[in-house]
Amino acid sequence: MFKFMSKKGITFTLSAVLMMGSLVGCGAKTETNSASPTPAASTAATASAKPSDTPKTELTGTITASGSSALLPLVKQAATEFMEKNPKVTINVTAGGSGTGIKNVADGTSDIGNSDVEPAAEFKDKGLVDHQVAIAPFAFIVNKDVKVDNVTKQQAADIYMGKITNWKEVGGNDAKIVLVHRPDSSGSRTLVKNIILDGKDFTKDGITQENSGAMKTAVVGQSSSIGYVDTPYIDDTVKALKIDGVAFSEENIKNGSYKLYGVEHMYTKGEAKDPAKAFIEYISSKEFQGKQVRDLKFLPADLLKK
Repeated sequence: MFKFMSKKGITFTLSAVLMMGSLVGCGAKTETNSASPTPAASTAATASAKPSDTPKTELTGTITASGSSALLPLVKQAATEFMEKNPKVTINVTAGGSGTGIKNVADGTSDIGNSDVEPAAEFKDKGLVDHQVAIAPFAFIVNKDVKVDNVTKQQAADIYMGKITNWKEVGGNDAKIVLVHRPDSSGSRTLVKNIILDGKDFTKDGITQENSGAMKTAVVGQSSSIGYVDTPYIDDTVKALKIDGVAFSEENIKNGSYKLYGVEHMYTKGEAKDPAKAFIEYISSKEFQGKQVRDLKFLPADLLKK
């Protein structure tokens, strides 16, 4: 009897142990499944770690830009802002004229060649890439003692070709006209030659200034003088002349009544590479084109494309 009951008790105990082991095993399996990510959770985790969340590489390096003094105010302002945003980038901006800028970038001396005009034929096969960054209105400026407010296109051409030499010939006071020129490498000079002189040659009479700032200073300081600059250089120390009765303005350039303006270019040799690429993209951005370009008295690059 004792042996039977013990055997039965042992049998019962073993059964209980087996049942408890089975329950523990099921509980462990359930816990493991709840901790494992579902396919949807796994996908979400992968999506949250996409490369787009990786911080961008900080720009570093030096950019050299040379050329157009007409474009200089815009490039210098953009360079200042860009270096503030990218403290490990240095941008060196110099003038020298559009021809110099194009030659420098073609030779590899500069990363960017700034120009008011397209490259001469000799540079057409140098692999230059054009980035148009603004439109610059130009105007004839005179010393404030000149009693003339308007000239016709033909009169302006005759003045700079040496055919008209006294202000009284165009309705002004009896005073010899003092011509201020830019050098042959100047894009401003090329624009005036092509648009006003119809490709004819300038007279050699007069004085020559190396850049737009010096041109304005010479006109301010020389009685009866005339020069030409893009409008960012015009202030109340000089007088801008109308051409054929039309003053420079955004609207007059858009409607075609004012023709003395230039498309401003930044050339690179081949496709631009960072940090020069990022700098040009900054100047071309909607933010910079929409505010700073106009604040500096330029016009947006896409003005005539709208």
